[in-house]
Amino acid sequence: MNQGFRLWPEQASTYASQVDMLMIFLTGVSAAITLVVFLAVVFLAIRYRRRRADERPAPLKEPHWFENVFAAGMFAVFMVMFFWGARLYFVAYKDAPDALDIHVIGKQWMWKLQHPDGTREINELHVPRGQRIQLTLASQDVIHSFFIPAFRIKQDAVPGRYTKITFEPTKVGEYHLFCAEYCGAQHSGMIGSVIVMEPEKYQEWLAGTVPDRPPAESGAKLFQQYGCVTCHGVQAPSLAGLFGTERDVVLPNGRQQRVKADEAYLRESILDSGAKVVPGYQPIMPSFRGQLSEEQLIQLVAYIKSLKGAMGPGGAGSLTGQMQSPVPDKSPTAPGPSQQTPRD
Repeated sequence: MNQGFRLWPEQASTYASQVDMLMIFLTGVSAAITLVVFLAVVFLAIRYRRRRADERPAPLKEPHWFENVFAAGMFAVFMVMFFWGARLYFVAYKDAPDALDIHVIGKQWMWKLQHPDGTREINELHVPRGQRIQLTLASQDVIHSFFIPAFRIKQDAVPGRYTKITFEPTKVGEYHLFCAEYCGAQHSGMIGSVIVMEPEKYQEWLAGTVPDRPPAESGAKLFQQYGCVTCHGVQAPSLAGLFGTERDVVLPNGRQQRVKADEAYLRESILDSGAKVVPGYQPIMPSFRGQLSEEQLIQLVAYIKSLKGAMGPGGAGSLTGQMQSPVPDKSPTAPGPSQQTPRD
């Protein structure tokens, strides 16, 4: 880890230098404006000071070109700030399907992490250098904030939703990990480290650990344990190929909306089955709110994401377990009465 006083934290990711350049630009503009305002105040105070008690200066009629040019210039500078900052935001926060996806759960007062092969860590994160990493974060209790100063990344872990952030480490070493959101009495102790390794060393480290089940494999077990397979098996409504697709849903108020079947949609469908119902199905799936931990939800979502292939005959319309209305259908692919169970 970095030792001693540093004006800037070490740059250890591809994102860090870009953030620093923007920060330098913002600081330079702020300093320039402060200097201009200070000099203007001093000059005007001296130039237009009152020399006699009865002095009444005559009204001045001067062109306003300076004010107009200054306002236009400031507008242009602020637009540069806006678009520069927006571009960096999308670099760090957009989805990266090709990245190494690591699950992170914040809880009072620790970080629990799991790699794709099932390897678990607490308050430590091992990553390979030069590999794009995507963190999927959730919180088990209150708002936490995953902050790695050397990478210039910070993302909140919010209860009830998933958040993501991506980065690519560039330097081998050990770097500080903090929670940057006050989360309770032991907030200051919610610290850890990120260890960046060469890809070969990272593979050796993985091989030397005793991994748990991969998230998708654990999710498959939960899928069986909670009876989800009863309704979401091979027959309708199959979940194969569901993740990433778009579909129309009916909201509780009766309005239709088009949504993408992403992690947030899957999580909501498990916990609140009536929130978004696909037309043609009934909201008969029970809610699993309070029955599943955040870790189990991540595992179930990982399993559903892993399901490949074509959608089932009834359509992978949703995860909400909405069975089709019992309308007779003589088609050989239509779900039979035995498949219209409300278990999941």
